[in-house]
This record gives sequence, structure tokens and C-alpha cells, in this order.
Amino acid sequence: MNNERIGVGLIGVGRHGMRYARHIVQDLPTASLRAVCRQHPEQGLDLPGASSVTVYKEPRLLIADPLVDVVIVVTPPIFSPDICRTAVQARKPLLIEKPLATTAADAQAMVVLAREAGVPLMTAQTLRFDHTIQQMKTEGHRIGRSERLDLISRIEFKTTAPDHADGYGQRGAVLEIGVHMLDLVRLLTGEEVSEVRCTMDVLPPAAPETAASVDLTTRGGTVCRIDIARVATGRVGRAVWSGSQGRLEADWGRRRLHYAGETGTTDVELPPAQTVLATLTAFVQAVRDDTPMPITGEDGFRAVEIAEACYRSAQDGGAPVTLPILSSHSATM
Repeated sequence: MNNERIGVGLIGVGRHGMRYARHIVQDLPTASLRAVCRQHPEQGLDLPGASSVTVYKEPRLLIADPLVDVVIVVTPPIFSPDICRTAVQARKPLLIEKPLATTAADAQAMVVLAREAGVPLMTAQTLRFDHTIQQMKTEGHRIGRSERLDLISRIEFKTTAPDHADGYGQRGAVLEIGVHMLDLVRLLTGEEVSEVRCTMDVLPPAAPETAASVDLTTRGGTVCRIDIARVATGRVGRAVWSGSQGRLEADWGRRRLHYAGETGTTDVELPPAQTVLATLTAFVQAVRDDTPMPITGEDGFRAVEIAEACYRSAQDGGAPVTLPILSSHSATM
């Protein structure tokens, strides 16, 4: 890429998509928002500094726009496979919000398609850019051999459109918010998940689940417990990572990290992080420098595959499900 700003096409400008739009327009000097796509283009884009942005109704028209160099997708994941296929055919790099797709098969197909075409694909697992999570990863060596990881994610119910559940294939909390936790298992331990057991309060597709308890085991032997829930109030995001030589406790809501182990104890308070902006910056920089995506399409696929295993286990009364659940012909990049 030359020194000119990278032209961005943003598909989806709902509540979360507008966060992306604001950052691109106001905080990302290496990129320029050239076009957006929304269901009702007549609404335009009410954003200072974005008066020259073209508003499309159809993703294919945005992707075909010659001023659009890269495509960012912030839509319900049911739409991601088709958008990905169109962008890959146009050879335009993609950043897709998590979860990458509603099913492991769709996510894998997207990764294989992009890889075989040589088109960069990044998954916006934005929690990876949280400073507390990054510090926990950096300090991980202090606990010695990884033995146990406990994660808790509780996020408030939100008002959604009547067709919201359709956008997630009638799946709920595990796919919407738990996918962050499933990704953290791989990020922190550096290990792939080998077995999953899961129970849910309700079983999709009868209704989207609002709470789930997940037990995972990694190939390296780390035992993981994840509690995921939608709650009335009181967001919680915590992790306790124990090893042979110590323990790390993180609270990314309060931006605190505590270590206790053979080398004593340490408490650290971290600054707030603008995770969406950090994700955008990393994506644009990788495109500009022609370097590997910092969070790959495969990372997104693996998180969705673990979620898929959770749903299969829950449907079978919490019975164990072995991973990988798909043949690896392969999403490995």
C-alpha cells in the first residue's frame, strides 16, 4: 500500500457498527470511510465528517465500489458468509466482527475461501486488545505450567429487534458473548481445545440460551470452566488462571490484575483501552504493510467451532464432545 489513506467500506451501521464508523472518521488517520451499507439507505449517515460517504443498500454494490479498498463487516453473523464470498471474489481484505459465522461449517468455509484466494481475513475478537487481557497474556509465564483457567462473563440484557435471534441462527449467549471467552482459552494457554461439556438454560433453536456453563479441556491438559450469562444489571468479566508456580487473577471490567506465586505478589491497574479502535488500527496496519493479520480468520473459526461443540454437548445433556468436530481439510493457515 502507498501512503494514501486506505478506503474503507463499512457494512452495518447499527449500534456497534456506528462505533466503527466514528473511529474510522475521527481517530484513524491512515484510513478514510468511503462507503457504508445499511438496510435503509435513505437514512443516510448522521456522522460529523462523513458527509461525502456513499450509502448503499446492497453489500455487493459497496464491495464493487472502486473507492473501497477494504471491507469491514459489522452485521449479524448469518450474513457474513455471503459477504465474505463477494469480497474475496473482489480480492478486498476483510475485517469481520465476531462471531465469524453462526456455524463452524460456515466459518471454516469462509477461512478456506479467503486462504485459497490469498485475501487477508481478520476476525474482530476485540477483547484481545483489552489492556488487562494483554497484560495477563504477557505475565502468563509466571504461573509455570498451565493447569486451570476459570472465566466468568456476565453482560446485561439489551433491547433488540424482533428478528435479532434470526441473525444468530437462533443461538444466544454462547455465540454472542461467550465466543470472547472461548477465544481467550486459546489466546492465554496457547493450546487447542480437545473436549467440551456444556449445559444451557434453554436449548436452541427452541429459544436462544441466556446462560451456559462450559467445561473445557485443552490438549495441553489445562482444565477450563466458563460461566456465561445475560443478567439484568452488573456486568462482570473475570479470569483466574492457575499454574504450577502461581496464579493470575484478572478483572477486565475494573482493569485490575493480581499475581500470587513463588515470586511474591503483584497488583497492577491498567489504563482503559479503546478495543474497537485498536482492532481497526491493527487491521489497517496489516493491510498497509502486507503482513499477517494479528487475529486470523482461523482464530475466528476455532472460537465458533468450540461454540458449536457447546451446542452439541448441551443438546446431548452435557455429554462430552471431542474437537475438532470438522475434518481439517483444512482451516489451518
